Amino acid sequence: MRATFLGTGGAVPTTARAPSAFLVNRDGERLLFDCGEGTQRQMMRYGTGFGVSHLFVTHLHGDHILGIPGLIQTLDFNDRDASLAIHGPPGSKRHLENLVHAGGYQPGFHVSVHEVRPGNVAYRADDYEVRAFDTEHRTASVGYALVEDDRPGRFDREKAEALGVPVGPAFGRLHAGEDVELEDGTVVRSERVVGDPRPGRTVVYTGDTRPLDSTVEVARDADLLVHDATFTDEEAERAKQTAHSTAREAARIARDADVRRFALTHVSARYAADPSPLLEQAREVYDGEAFVAEDGQKLELPYADSDGGGAETGE
Repeated sequence: MRATFLGTGGAVPTTARAPSAFLVNRDGERLLFDCGEGTQRQMMRYGTGFGVSHLFVTHLHGDHILGIPGLIQTLDFNDRDASLAIHGPPGSKRHLENLVHAGGYQPGFHVSVHEVRPGNVAYRADDYEVRAFDTEHRTASVGYALVEDDRPGRFDREKAEALGVPVGPAFGRLHAGEDVELEDGTVVRSERVVGDPRPGRTVVYTGDTRPLDSTVEVARDADLLVHDATFTDEEAERAKQTAHSTAREAARIARDADVRRFALTHVSARYAADPSPLLEQAREVYDGEAFVAEDGQKLELPYADSDGGGAETGE
């Protein structure tokens, strides 16, 4: 799984930060979260490819949706024929459909728009789902959590062989949870040679929001939390007025949820020259792996029990 930060700026873009957009490539399936102005160009610039199957919109403010018309038309110009599903918060369907058809445009491929309520599953795949959760902003809004199913436990080959299981298809059946009967009639139960289930990965993307205790439960033990961290402490009152979070407030969510990695995003243009105060204040609260996300930054997300590195890369 690879995450790419396509747009990490606040409502006002800067020369270094585009408006909000975040892409997750999971085994070749591309999921896009928010689509600020110019997202299609960011996708080209950072080499993510255009094969997005689902777009998850957190809310209808312009810096999160104005890239939709351009992306739709670019996909069409590239002879796309696969369908695209767009998901948004309650009350967003008509507005999102208007963006799809901006200027009277009729895409040559199927685009479906769905509203999703907090607590519901926006998209269910074979072995993971994307869930919507409550956020608090100045308009109807949701965040999204990509949650993988548990994986089978580790298969103990040596033990299986010691029990008389022949090398071959029986190994796979045992690992899949099936019991196996040997030629002498002995039944080898799966749980004797397979360990406890191992958790999949979780990526949580809040969009714009005030810090909420409920987010802690959604993000519990997440591999990556991408949280609104628009302001420093000095602008705490502004954060309340505009329904955003400060870096310190977001860090408390990351700390209380015990996430593995914490990305600060939606950075106000106030910090265009130097976003380091955001990270400094966050690190006073959260002592895990925290970083201010940058446009073009790529992050590998290995399983928690793997030996993978998860290196960050830039443009």
